[in-house]
Amino acid sequence: MEKTIQIKDVDYQNARLDKFLVAYLKEEYDFSRVYLQKLIKDGCVLINNSPQSANYRLVKGDVIIINLPSLVVGTIQGEDLPLKIIYEDKDLLVIDKPNNMVVHPSLGNWSGTVVNALINQVDDLSGIGGVERPGIVHRLDKQTTGLLIVAKNDITHQKLTTMFKNHEIEKEYIALVWGVIEEDEALIDAPIGRSSSDRKKMSVTATNSKSAKTWFKVLERFAHATEVLIKIESGRTHQIRVHFNYINHPVINDPMYGKLKEKSTSYGQYLHAYKLTFLHPIIGKKMEFISSLPQEFNDKIEELKSEA
Repeated sequence: MEKTIQIKDVDYQNARLDKFLVAYLKEEYDFSRVYLQKLIKDGCVLINNSPQSANYRLVKGDVIIINLPSLVVGTIQGEDLPLKIIYEDKDLLVIDKPNNMVVHPSLGNWSGTVVNALINQVDDLSGIGGVERPGIVHRLDKQTTGLLIVAKNDITHQKLTTMFKNHEIEKEYIALVWGVIEEDEALIDAPIGRSSSDRKKMSVTATNSKSAKTWFKVLERFAHATEVLIKIESGRTHQIRVHFNYINHPVINDPMYGKLKEKSTSYGQYLHAYKLTFLHPIIGKKMEFISSLPQEFNDKIEELKSEA
């Protein structure tokens, strides 16, 4: 079934249509510029109900309609990719996502994802997320490692979705952030919305934003950095990364919100989904899972300890 995306009431800042769409849709769809240019050329993208070229300059008040072509069942192929399943029953499974792996495919980017690996390893996955997101109930950023719950049937998927919405699933993270945090623990309570200056980013803003709360506790202080344990009471896009940047302690090596002069590496931000606690949605049993820090994460900690 064809899907329609509408974009309006946005400060376009005279951006080119194709470049704006790449940035605006990146987090949810991660479309390539080439793919979006093809959609524009094929007349699937309308500005105020009229087709335009890829280099059209957007102005205030423009309404963008994107008609995405129907997905074909079977388009996504299973791939023999490294994926650690730490728990599985007939209703759900919990995986330990490696670094630099996108969770689900999107149009124009079909391979190398968690979903490709799941299709190769798991016989049954829920279908609520559609062809491109079988079993996917929640997400982690590409460079965030750690625990992810996957639904194997639609009833489990629906119940897990409700549990996430009602904050009944406790997620804990460990991160390395720049600077020495003085407080032993604190709550960051600041609304998050899309940045008005850079459509690729989220930011703390009062405009078109949603409530976001991030609690943290200091685990260890180093000469120029801090290791923190984090719990989130909401699940906004890039929430942890945005909040710690907001308090001037950005996650180390964050390619989007990190220190400007920081040398980026392929590992990406030091953010790990460390622990999951929830009641099994079908049998009601308390489930608790812990994921050990990746070796690269531990290596970074040792490096920070060695600094004077």
